[in-house]
Amino acid sequence: MSLKNIRLEVMQYLEKDVESLIEKYLIPVDSIWQPSDFLPDSESDSFYEDVKELRELSKELPYDFWVVMVGDMITEEALPTYESWLMDVEGINQVERNAWGKWVRHWTGEENRHGDVLNKYLYLSGRVNMKEIEITTQHLIADGFDIGTDRDPYKNFVYTSFQELATYISHNRVAKIAKQKGNRQLFKMCNMIAGDEMRHHHAYSEFVERIFAVDPNQMMVAFQTMMKQKITMPAHFLRESGDRIGTAFEEFSNTAQRIGVYTSNDYVDILEKLVKRWDLGNIKNLSDDGEKARDYLMKLPDRMRRLADRIKIPENSYQFKWVQPAHLK
Repeated sequence: MSLKNIRLEVMQYLEKDVESLIEKYLIPVDSIWQPSDFLPDSESDSFYEDVKELRELSKELPYDFWVVMVGDMITEEALPTYESWLMDVEGINQVERNAWGKWVRHWTGEENRHGDVLNKYLYLSGRVNMKEIEITTQHLIADGFDIGTDRDPYKNFVYTSFQELATYISHNRVAKIAKQKGNRQLFKMCNMIAGDEMRHHHAYSEFVERIFAVDPNQMMVAFQTMMKQKITMPAHFLRESGDRIGTAFEEFSNTAQRIGVYTSNDYVDILEKLVKRWDLGNIKNLSDDGEKARDYLMKLPDRMRRLADRIKIPENSYQFKWVQPAHLK
């Protein structure tokens, strides 16, 4: 049987548990928070005063903070790309409306709120150039992405397990900076987004755990393959107006690292957490290929840590079109 058919068979086998996993990890629409919970109420008589207060508090936040928050928001707003990608994964079927397809739709519904609330906040803040941000967002969706997973569910679930934890770290750190600057409302908003990302991380990690239980060799090799080629961030094609694909991403990453929102050491920490979460050292009955893959993965964090410690980040801020100095006066 081909690897593709084996993966499809495993996905069909696991599908019986997806409904219970939806109940475990996703929150019903009527119970979960919504963007309006964290934004001025446009129906309220105090709306203009509330917006004025939001804008005043926003003045306390520095340039690099806005760059990172904009980059995080644009990444969230490219959700149509992520949903269409996942809907094409082997075993996920939107035509027959199977349980895996239901998971993707419900997960997308939760994720959609993140870009929505961040976008509205940025617009009201008066700190950023919304048209440039909108151009970048449209570029990112139009350009798509290639995260190196193809239609392989094993690789895709490694990717989402990793990426959801990375986005948790980023939103959580942004929340802490907002709190330090006295912006309690922005802190609460970003903290709630971070909480969603952590739940989603646990969900995708459990998907991988369940695959390890039934197909440990190929799951191990898939994990190795993803780490060998490195986890590509979903916004790696990020660009501003008039620029080439990917030109803005490196500078956005440098900014996030410079202010400690997401660093090279965080990347290694996530890998270590996944190795521990999936208990790689205790997985039994591996083939030679599986053993070699495990050996590679167990040694990788130390090797990557040494490389991460050598990385030098530019001290000076890059001038993004998204955040112009005139907006920060």
